[in-house]
Amino acid sequence: MSYKLRYFMFFIMDSCIVLSAIFMSYWLLHPSLNVYSNKVIVLSAITLLISHHIAAYFYKLYTRVWSVASVRELLTIAYAVTISVGAASILQQFINNDIYFRVMAVTWMLHIIMIGGSRFLLRLLNDKESFKNPHDIKRVLIVGAGQGGSMLAKNLQNTSEKDIQAVGFVDDDVNKKYLNIMGLPVWGTVGDIAKIVEKKQIDEIIIAIPSLSKAGIKKIYDKCATTNVQIKIMPKIEDVMTGKVSVNEMRDVDINDLLGREEVKLDMVAISEKLTDKIILVTGAGGSIGSEICRQVMKFQPKKLLLLGHGENSIYTIHYELTQKVGKGIEVIPIIADVQDRKRIFEIVTNYRPDVIYHAAAHKHVPLMEYNPREAVKNNVFGTKNVAEAAHTFNIKNFVLVSTDKAVNPPNVMGATKRIAEMVIQELATRSETVFAAVRFGNVLGSRGSVVPLFKQQIAAGGPVTVTHPEMTRYFMTIPEASRLVLQAGSLANGGEVFVLDMGEPVKIVDLARNLIKLSGYMEDEIEIKYLGIRPGEKMFEELLNPGEIQQQYVYPKIHIGKANTVSQLEMSELLRQIETESIERMKSLLIDVANNRINISGMK
Repeated sequence: MSYKLRYFMFFIMDSCIVLSAIFMSYWLLHPSLNVYSNKVIVLSAITLLISHHIAAYFYKLYTRVWSVASVRELLTIAYAVTISVGAASILQQFINNDIYFRVMAVTWMLHIIMIGGSRFLLRLLNDKESFKNPHDIKRVLIVGAGQGGSMLAKNLQNTSEKDIQAVGFVDDDVNKKYLNIMGLPVWGTVGDIAKIVEKKQIDEIIIAIPSLSKAGIKKIYDKCATTNVQIKIMPKIEDVMTGKVSVNEMRDVDINDLLGREEVKLDMVAISEKLTDKIILVTGAGGSIGSEICRQVMKFQPKKLLLLGHGENSIYTIHYELTQKVGKGIEVIPIIADVQDRKRIFEIVTNYRPDVIYHAAAHKHVPLMEYNPREAVKNNVFGTKNVAEAAHTFNIKNFVLVSTDKAVNPPNVMGATKRIAEMVIQELATRSETVFAAVRFGNVLGSRGSVVPLFKQQIAAGGPVTVTHPEMTRYFMTIPEASRLVLQAGSLANGGEVFVLDMGEPVKIVDLARNLIKLSGYMEDEIEIKYLGIRPGEKMFEELLNPGEIQQQYVYPKIHIGKANTVSQLEMSELLRQIETESIERMKSLLIDVANNRINISGMK
């Protein structure tokens, strides 16, 4: 319908209503009199008609979309009617020195009922057109009957989306049980979810407690996971209030929500002092951790950010990403280089003189490094030595090594090389102006080579999901958290420390696989879990600190500090010489023995 035709139809309809309302009111109150013989009523009707159209134009009664009208729109009708009836009453007082109060009161009432009713009818017809078969409507159970849940229920009731319907709440506050919130019942507690889903034929569960901790989310998810329905989570209240997202923009629960541990918050002031308006070099900048370190560093407005990596595609990708959102005055420089190339690394450090170096370049894949131990040594040990000695030579202020929990009591080449890399920087820390530190953390969810992308690929292919052993456990953290820990360590270091995050309880890999299967919308009987056996170099469980390294000290909330015994410069030189010259088998044995403190380095010849 065209705008002009719509306007004309509303104009005619309201004119009929306005005129019939006042004449009907007079007739109802004075049925024996001829309504048309009363000139005051006729003049009042004309005044009422004119003033109504003026008020209707002012309140846009003819241009509103009444099919989705709310109470606010209906209030504008009351304003317009009151103004027009008031104008007609003033006219009566002027020409008759009297006002027909009862007639005008009934006119006002009929006026509102008929005009409001006509608009409500349009809303009703629109709703009727959008009615769906009850079997096509998704029935939603809301977890949390507090502020977040109430807001969500209200928005679902008012949304134009008619294929989703909130039908009830669960809440662990027993005082709310059997009460009604937003017209919806509170059926029970979180423990009753499985029973309620089956009894009430629930299709989807939405967790609507925005302030819930990760441990709380995991607890509720474990209850919801016993059902065969989709599980979603409501966005944070602050994101809703600031307009960043809508209340109705639910997201799927993801594996990061199920770590059951809160992420460490940053000391923004301390980190800012190290990074703001400084030159920062990140090695391995194209990798999962390195690229996220770059993203985090950018938030602190460095003067220059140097992206160093061996793979041109990954460096191109992170360079392009950062330059699209680069802050004013930040120079982002891509550098293609190999940390094994000592001359090239020294050239870069002497040319750019960075204030801080984050060394994330490394080979990290455990079974792969068992087949290629020489490459692990060249990259993880001698590559670290090249970058660390360049930092020492040119008096770089801070150097942070990205290490791993696999460096603790390692039975494999990768872990052993990372432990020896820690020893390299710990030795340098004893004689250098540069502040050296290492950051040790567990597995990173979603990083290249981690189990999560592999499991997702296997699930997408229909399975099976391959797990090495049912009792295999690992510590997990998110990529952003791991990267923030690296930045925090750089601000806390005094020299030679190994910083370790208190990562909570380790997670069974098979439980991680089961959660990912469930989060992908499948049941365990639909996607098989297959056990392959422990691979070369793998441990059944990981540790974060050796017993000799443990210090009951927190330099920052949830961050341990461990300080292992260091070796002398002469001892380190002899160790590296032997590692470089031994045969592969002897080298592997030497690496693991040294990393596990089974050899006295001072006695090596």
